Amino acid sequence: MRLFKRLRRVVDKIYARSSASHLFSDVPYEGTHSEIQQGRYIFPAESEQHEATILGFPSRSSLPLDKYDAVCIELAELATAIAEFEPVRIYVRPADKTLLESLLQNTGKDLSCVTVIPCPINHCWVRDTGPVYIRDATGKFSGRRFAINFRFNEWGGKKPDGDGLCWGQRWPPLDNKALQENTDFARWVIDHDCEPGPVTRIDSPLRAEGGAFVTDGEGTLLITESSIISDMRNPGMSKTRIEAELKRLLGIQKVIWFPGRRNVNITDVHMNTKARFVRPGIIVYSKPHNKALDVWKEISAEIWEILGRERDSNGRTLQIHTIEEPDPQGLTGSADDELSASYVNFYFVNGGLIIPKFGDEERDQKALELLSSLVPDRVVRQVYTNAISLTGGVLHPVTQQVPSMKR
Repeated sequence: MRLFKRLRRVVDKIYARSSASHLFSDVPYEGTHSEIQQGRYIFPAESEQHEATILGFPSRSSLPLDKYDAVCIELAELATAIAEFEPVRIYVRPADKTLLESLLQNTGKDLSCVTVIPCPINHCWVRDTGPVYIRDATGKFSGRRFAINFRFNEWGGKKPDGDGLCWGQRWPPLDNKALQENTDFARWVIDHDCEPGPVTRIDSPLRAEGGAFVTDGEGTLLITESSIISDMRNPGMSKTRIEAELKRLLGIQKVIWFPGRRNVNITDVHMNTKARFVRPGIIVYSKPHNKALDVWKEISAEIWEILGRERDSNGRTLQIHTIEEPDPQGLTGSADDELSASYVNFYFVNGGLIIPKFGDEERDQKALELLSSLVPDRVVRQVYTNAISLTGGVLHPVTQQVPSMKR
């Protein structure tokens, strides 16, 4: 607990918080009151067929410099692993394109399904910064493609201050131009995505990140209050209004809320690291290692208790399978590094499931066996992630699915 309190003081010191409306300029809405902008949509289950996967190659201003090279190598390996199952689109700054292509070549894998797309990008966390692809739920626009622009604002306006040290790592500052590029990334992707046809952009009044949403594709949403009910993301918006907008945009009938915690990490506790659906009614739950900080044990205990008493949108009791997280002390690069290590942070691909491998042999194997048993019709592939995990995420935050128009 003393360690957590020390880290909490560091967070409060490092991250200067200002209202998001002051940090980031809004892109004016187009056709806010049109039938399309006010329509109803559904967020397809992530296990449905994909048109492609989106990845982002980080700029040097977005990661601790001592982790940058290793993260880039892991992302290249991840891209080629996914490309064995479906097309991959990697967005990269023009200045970093040669480096990315070299790393892809160094994998020795087939690159025929990998497309490199130059664009203004900084973060590799495309789940949070990028578009959220949805389908029309009214039947009026069948065959038309849609994606939500949630206008990313650095997880509620979090901005490094002082010398940039956080959890023993030095984070380079992002200037205002880079911050605006991050906010505009989803819009840029939507406006330039023409495969297999143009995408209509849905501008929501909500600010949110894709990693906050865990859905089953049948109307159930898992989400923490701390990650979205906040003046730093959605000033003046009540829980009732936020829930109504999530239901409209994502096709949700039931929202299962969890308290979460503010400021324990940069996301304010995204659910995609804590519990995930493998299919409707069946959840895998991430149990903290016994060496984890007490606050994470408390958060996870709350999640476990709520999942145990709730039912999904179809009235089913949730079947919960537990996966214990790896030993954080055995995997971190130094005593000050904090590892974001959760096996439920997996990623569905066409015909497969990509799961993280951290180097804790016993728990890596147990996770592989359990997840393989839960998706017997899929090829389960482990991909090593350590550098990515040391910078705040695992597989799910660095990927975003582009759903196929064919169900």
